[in-house]
Amino acid sequence: MKKNVIAAQLYTLRDHLKTPADIASTLKKVKAIGYDAVQVSGMGPIETKELNKILAGEGLVCCATHESGKMIVEDTAAVIARLQELNCRYTAYPYPHTPLDSEAAVTALAKQLDAAGAKMRQAGQVLTYHNHAIELQRFNGKFALDLIYDGSSPQNLQGEIDTYWIQAGGCDPVAWCSKLKNRLPLLHLKDYGVIGNDAKMFEVGYGSLNWPAIVAAARAAGTEWFIVEEDTCRFDPFVSLKMSLDYLLAEIA
Repeated sequence: MKKNVIAAQLYTLRDHLKTPADIASTLKKVKAIGYDAVQVSGMGPIETKELNKILAGEGLVCCATHESGKMIVEDTAAVIARLQELNCRYTAYPYPHTPLDSEAAVTALAKQLDAAGAKMRQAGQVLTYHNHAIELQRFNGKFALDLIYDGSSPQNLQGEIDTYWIQAGGCDPVAWCSKLKNRLPLLHLKDYGVIGNDAKMFEVGYGSLNWPAIVAAARAAGTEWFIVEEDTCRFDPFVSLKMSLDYLLAEIA
């Protein structure tokens, strides 16, 4: 797999991103591991201008961000301004900021995201949706995630499928990548494995997911960025990120 389409989701390293000094040293390590791009998320306070300087100094591209879900729908202009400062086209709605406890609640969120995404599209940006397992509950026979995508325009809301959470929700990551053909610019790569009788997050290539099939389906769907993430790492998170990158570079054509 080519390195120029792989990024590290910085949420993986959130415990090492508390201060501007932490951020600078952590991004230096990310570059040394071999990543050339990052998704900005999980950071402590830092001026965007200073973050840009650190990224440029390390030769790192900000391929996408995660922003506050509430801010995305209630203050879209602020999100647009931040992405413009970062020279970044993509962001993701990271987690439901309101309970998804009914079909009406899900469809209402879809409308909010569609409206926010329309504003972002006019600014030359792209809003995506990052799923967890919660969106794989059913309402009247339909997954909440289907309701979100069905209730919004592909022009205004794209996808950031998370492979682990799709599997954890009992679905197939390959099928979901295929379902979002031409609507999946971002993909979160984290493996799904079992220790004892408990599901755990694994480094890419070390769990049970079929990565050649997932990557092929994502490429066919038009995915631009393959973003490595591991919310809870089995090892030091820098080690985990390197294990995932090494696997992708060596094992995925």
